[in-house]
Amino acid sequence: MSDKNKVEIRNPANPSQIVGSFPTTPEGDVSKMMETARKAQVAWAKVPQPERGKQLDAFLNGLEARLDDIATSITREMGKLLGESKGEVNKALGEGRAMVRRSSAPIGEVLPSQKPDTVVYSTRRPRGVIVGINPWNFPFSTPIRKTIPALLFGNAIVLKPSVSTPGAAFIMQEVADATLPKGLFQIAYGSGGLGTALTGAQGVDAISFTGSVGTGRIVAQAAAANLTEISLELGGKNPVILNDATDLDAALDQIYAAAFAVCGQRCTAISRVIVRRELEAAVVDGLAKRARAANPGDGMDAATTLSPLMGKTALDDVAGFVDRARAAGANVAAGGERIDQNGGYFYAATILSDVTANMEVAREEVFGPVLAVIAYDDIDEAMHICNDIEFGLAACLYSEQTPLVDRFIAEVESGMIHVNCGSFPEDHAPFVGVKNSSLGVGGSNGPSTLHFYTQEHTVFRKGKA
Repeated sequence: MSDKNKVEIRNPANPSQIVGSFPTTPEGDVSKMMETARKAQVAWAKVPQPERGKQLDAFLNGLEARLDDIATSITREMGKLLGESKGEVNKALGEGRAMVRRSSAPIGEVLPSQKPDTVVYSTRRPRGVIVGINPWNFPFSTPIRKTIPALLFGNAIVLKPSVSTPGAAFIMQEVADATLPKGLFQIAYGSGGLGTALTGAQGVDAISFTGSVGTGRIVAQAAAANLTEISLELGGKNPVILNDATDLDAALDQIYAAAFAVCGQRCTAISRVIVRRELEAAVVDGLAKRARAANPGDGMDAATTLSPLMGKTALDDVAGFVDRARAAGANVAAGGERIDQNGGYFYAATILSDVTANMEVAREEVFGPVLAVIAYDDIDEAMHICNDIEFGLAACLYSEQTPLVDRFIAEVESGMIHVNCGSFPEDHAPFVGVKNSSLGVGGSNGPSTLHFYTQEHTVFRKGKA
């Protein structure tokens, strides 16, 4: 295959290093891939669901055997710390196994009939062929979140990894070829034109997309043209309200970790600390000390605690947010500068104080190592700041006051609600958002996956037993 049909991947910590080269999928191959997927899916749907679960266990075991290869690929391609990459792989395998344990769970219900000698019940069938479009920041866990429920419930899947971080998906293909029926799992790798071809292809029964709001809108439009079922997992501007804490240092440790893991390049990363004014100075000081202690470097180096950003565009975007925040009156308590190291895309861990709720940095997703601190005087103000944005993915509260906790759980406009803990989801729990953070039935983790990856049918059966 000629070089023009391959994509070279470079290390974001040192862009002079080429860490991989991967073959692209011609857009003209999409229709054939759909035919292959449909043929495999028809046969797979006839396999009893518990047996499908057993085969998926073998698939997950095969992936676990490649854990080091997958984690190394993730770190070399997108920069995150090797420990974070191994954590991603382990967590994804845990999520996959939690889903497989649902292989014998009920998939319908019996209803009372209005007529004698009649049974009414609902059941569910596989949708068919799923297209899964994935982001660059979690190149293994997001594909697993789409692949395992899709296959468990009897579908085939065509998976498009990010053009920037394909290595993990190609390893998934190798393991799938060794453990699953041919054609059931396929990788389609390429740039935006390939994504357009996939989302608009005939024979696609559902599309699961994870990425930006802007691209999500494009995917939704493509799906609407064919009336294709969609699940969109989009951006976030995740707040923590810090009202009171028995151990402030422990709370700040958790908040800092939730904000700066993966260099802030997580859709569930904390990016706003909405703090009671009496605690503002201590919180800014504590977070700034932690940020100044960060050690930027290559994710393969065990001494590194702050990984690079994904690329030059990401670095320029983050720097622009901070520069505009300064101009708007925010104070840089720590960081606020690019870091010159091997030509890598490094930006210092940054704490912004004196931020007001109407500033851009308090409302828009930065997707980098920037944490904005906003003070409030009463809880009504805090809740307003928390909810007055377009996103609603994850939100946190630190408080030991039961009435406040109850109010937060009842009123916060967020799909995932954390109390006295950071914004890290658990393996078996639904990963959900509201507002512009999500569209459609949840497509990853938990019981709601059944509703996306299957179609409901109602049966009316008359006749005496």
